Order: sequence, then structure tokens, then C-alpha cells
Amino acid sequence: MRKYLLAMTAACVYTGAWAEISFENIDQAAAEVQPQVVEWRRWFHQNPELSNREFNTSARVAQILEEMGLEPLTGIAHTGVVAMIEGGKPGPLVAIRADMDGLPVTEQTGLPFASRARTEYNGQETGVMHACGHDAHMAMALGAAKVLNEMKDELAGSVMLIFQPSEEGAPVGEKGGAKLMLEEGLFSEQVPEAVFGIHIGLGAPPGEFTTKPGPLMASADRWSMKVIGRQTHGARPWGGVDPIVVSSQIIMAFQTIASRQLDVTKAPSIISVGRIQGGIRNNVIPDFVEMEGTIRAFDPAMRSYIHEAMERTARSIAESAMARVEFQVDPRGTPAVINDPALTERMYPVVQRVSGETPMLRMQPQTVAEDFSRYGEVTPSMFVFLGTLPEGVDPANAPSNHSPFFDINEDDLEQGVRLFGQLVVEYLQSEY
Repeated sequence: MRKYLLAMTAACVYTGAWAEISFENIDQAAAEVQPQVVEWRRWFHQNPELSNREFNTSARVAQILEEMGLEPLTGIAHTGVVAMIEGGKPGPLVAIRADMDGLPVTEQTGLPFASRARTEYNGQETGVMHACGHDAHMAMALGAAKVLNEMKDELAGSVMLIFQPSEEGAPVGEKGGAKLMLEEGLFSEQVPEAVFGIHIGLGAPPGEFTTKPGPLMASADRWSMKVIGRQTHGARPWGGVDPIVVSSQIIMAFQTIASRQLDVTKAPSIISVGRIQGGIRNNVIPDFVEMEGTIRAFDPAMRSYIHEAMERTARSIAESAMARVEFQVDPRGTPAVINDPALTERMYPVVQRVSGETPMLRMQPQTVAEDFSRYGEVTPSMFVFLGTLPEGVDPANAPSNHSPFFDINEDDLEQGVRLFGQLVVEYLQSEY
């Protein structure tokens, strides 16, 4: 892979006309490729695959890129695909990224190209669906690739195309996603000066974009804990150590970490318990209680503090009641998506132009997570949301991402192609 990337990012000698690419050129090209983008999106939608299992998806992406005359590299982080568009003029390298995996959701949209895929997940049979819009993300990135590749002689730099598996999270016991792509050398030979990503849905007005500099999406960490007491008769609690009472004290104390120990004016944070299980009979105090949940934060220092404070709080409360705890945070957690302030401000006029005449709102941070954040730990990055709403759907009742009814307005795909193209060209052609 290192040899491949070195060759693909080598400087090019340009012999043609030194014309610049206009935004109007990109708009026209995006309109022309739109029917093909819709076709690609429908194929991906009808053939979803779960994280680290995107074998057919990866092959289809590679095939499309090869038909453009590119030379994709496959098998990165299991099923990832990377390709390079070498510009005709010397200049920097930038990247655009799309995620590829579906979710264990049984589709109920009734679309003629709805997914009928079935698989096993966590020991249960389930449907598979692109319920988060990754089918649209791939199609928009491929559309932009086609547009930019056909204008490559005028590009003052190069473009790395990243098709990433396992954004929704690798299966238990496996590595995956953006972190594994980076570990396997994605940026080993040349680090892009900027990485751009677009996500369908999540609060933007239909057909328009929204983003903001700084923290945009929360970190996400899965935590688990076992509170160990000593079993006894429910009528004689003094004969044992009640892990249920201890667990309830710990859960309530967790809420004071965010509300009393952290500066709430700096950034919000969330500690949630998603599962708690203990005991089997009404009059038996059990030996132990198990629970797990999620931690969300926008500030890296606050995230680290929450991890430490939760373990300290749990152990202290347990010891006071002669119980003990086993606490851990899954090391595969996802950092917060933090848009590089300088890059975002620089690109903001481009996003506004593509978004439309209505002044674009700078969105509030979202407590959902995205491993696009991993690229931002290495180089400046910017993530943007594109609103979408199928025709005839009431915005107040529109199904959200991860719903079995989630769908998009395919006209909005052209917006994504335009924005990817214009972000790349603006960065490569502007002087800063």
C-alpha cells in the first residue's frame, strides 16, 4: 500500500492549458452525472452489508472507479477502498470520504429498490438496511469523483477518495473503521491538507447544508460495570451486601459528574445507563448487578475526566457499602467530530453558495457520533450535514436516521456532488 500511495501522490507535470475550474463548470457536470448517481445510490440501497462485511459494496465501488479510469486500492481495513485523482498541475492533496456499511435494521419503506438482505447479528436473524444514508454518501462521493476526474487536467493538486467501512462500529472482537484505515497506512506517504465529509439528514433544512466550526458531534464511549455484593434473603438484607441498592446509588451519583463536576458552560456531556440487570426472584437479593451505557462529550479533556470520575465514584460508593465493582470503558470509543475552525471558516462561503440563497444556520452540536473524527485527529477536517426530505413527507413526522422508514429525496444527491466538487476546487485553487 505504501508503494501504491507514493506513486499515486507523486507530482504531475502539466502540459495543457492552465485554465481554472469554475463553480459553474462543477454545477453543470453535477447535473449531468445526477442520473448515474441516483442509479448508484439505488444499487447500494438494495444491497446493504454490515460493518466489516461490505464485500460486494467494496467490489462495486472499485468497479465504478475503474470504469472512470482510476486505479483503486482495495482491502484496506478489511473492505475499504482508496483511489487517487492526480491533478494536471502541482498542488496539495485533499481528501473526500464516504462510509459504506449498513445497519441491522429491517427496511419498511416499501421502495421498489428496498433492501431484502438478511443476515445474523448478535446471534439473531435480522434485515440489513442503509438506514443512515451511507448509500447516498457513497453515491455522492462517486459522483464528485467522476466530475473531478473529468476535470483533472485543470486541478492544481490531487484528490484522495476514501470509501470507509465500519463507520457504525466493528463487530465485537474486531477492529475497523477510520481508525484501522489510518493504522494500516492510509496517510502513511502523504497526509492530505484537508479531509471533507458530508452526512445526509440530522437536522439540516431539506436540500440545504449546515455545519459549524469546532465541536460538531459528540464522542461516544461504551461503558460497562459489574457491582458485586453478597447474596442473601430479601427479608434479611443485613445478612449480605445488596448490589441493587449500591447500583442505584452509583447511577444517581453518575448524574452529578456532568451537572456538578464539569463546567457546563464550556460544553455539554451525557452519561446514560442503557441496560441494567440483576436478580432472578422477588425475595432474593442477588450476588451482582450488571449494567452498561454510553458517554457523550464534546471536549477531549472532559471526556477523559468523565472516564476517571465514573470509575472513582463507582468504587468509592461500592466500598462504602462493602461491595466492589468492575468498571471498564470500551477502548474502541469514537472521539468527538471537531471541525477545524480555520478550514471551516475558509470553506463556509462555498457551503453557503451550494446551500442556496437562504442564510445558512450554524447548527447546534449533535450528541450522535461519527468516526470521521479520526481524520481530524491527524489533519484539518470539515464535516457538513445535508438535509433531505422525501416528497410528500411532513417534516414533523419524517423518519430519522436509523429508522426502518428512513428515506431521502434523491434530488438532494446533486447538492452533495456539487459541494464535494466545489470544496475540493476552492481549496486547490485558492491561495492562503
